Amino acid sequence: MNADSDRFIDLPEELEGDLIEIGSTLPAWSVEGAFLAGSTIERYPTKLDSAPLFDEIRGRLLAALNGAPGGYAVVRMGNIAQALGVGDQFLRLATAILAEVANPFQPFQRWPLWKELGTNLNANPGLSTGTGYNAFHMDLVNATQPPDYTTLLCVRPDPLGAGASILSDAREAVSRLTSSSRALLADVAYRYGSFFELSDVGEEYTPFPVLDGEPEDLGFVRFTAKMLAEPGLDEGHALAAKELADRMVAGQVSCTLRRGDFLIVNQHRWVHGREPLGDGRHGVTPENRRLLLQLFLRSAGAAGQAAS
Repeated sequence: MNADSDRFIDLPEELEGDLIEIGSTLPAWSVEGAFLAGSTIERYPTKLDSAPLFDEIRGRLLAALNGAPGGYAVVRMGNIAQALGVGDQFLRLATAILAEVANPFQPFQRWPLWKELGTNLNANPGLSTGTGYNAFHMDLVNATQPPDYTTLLCVRPDPLGAGASILSDAREAVSRLTSSSRALLADVAYRYGSFFELSDVGEEYTPFPVLDGEPEDLGFVRFTAKMLAEPGLDEGHALAAKELADRMVAGQVSCTLRRGDFLIVNQHRWVHGREPLGDGRHGVTPENRRLLLQLFLRSAGAAGQAAS
């Protein structure tokens, strides 16, 4: 099923013109630790506020992410990418818009604020840089304080027209489970992933519960389909997780990102993944393969945020 058209935020032509001008003059951001610096967060909104139509877009974006039944949004910025390219000027503008949602940060110490997710033909197909089906998951599932939002910006779509992003309402999927499955998913019984060279996401959480019992705006549905393949998971807990996975797939929506689009996912509510890239990918040269950039966001006042 295609994603709800209301989640796609197209910009009026007049606003596109203003944002192109703003993007060409925005200063480079500063970073304090893992987070966008407070001085940058103070400076960027002033620039955006000079565009009269931006306030309406800000409201639509926040409603799509956090209102009922919010959870994700796609901002269409292809015309701006055409004008500015997808280099520093475009990334500064995208960062300024995202800073209206929450504080951008990069928990992976080895990567810059925007982390490249390219296409590696030799990688495990199910990984974010692979070419196959990337099953539903939330990012940094095994951290005590995962990012509140994850963002994927499309620099180059799959030239073969495949690789659609998939999304599912994790809270809705949980509501359709049997009570016995929900009870099993609340057990501290699941494991996935390594934990090293990370900042501002709390401590390693392993094993973890899928359902943490926290209110929706604080807790997570800690799910990754890859945990089903982890050794030591008993049959009962595996079946409960499989039931949840099936519910997520049944309710999934998909969208194909175009150059300049960015997808924002509220990790407290939704999970995401990817359909396989197109057949014939071995005939695509490296510089033309699908390329996304990833950035994470931490809500203001959330535990783990660096002081600005």
